[in-house]
Amino acid sequence: MRIQSTQLPIPETLPATGKSRFSQFKKFCPVSKEKFRQLSKQRRAPQPEKLGIRCTFYDNAELHKWLNDPVNYKAEE
Repeated sequence: MRIQSTQLPIPETLPATGKSRFSQFKKFCPVSKEKFRQLSKQRRAPQPEKLGIRCTFYDNAELHKWLNDPVNYKAEE
């Protein structure tokens, strides 16, 4: 018996709304996952939203703001 993957294909563009995991937007991201995590900790990248211990999402609207101007981005408190 062959088990098929339930993983969805990665779109060519990042949707304007909704939530995404790092693996879904990493091809658009100019930094590594660890650097993105560090920038998020410093509030210089979108803040993570934890759904569980291993499930982290980011808001797509915030990701678009950050991708348009990563140097001047500041996460809201």
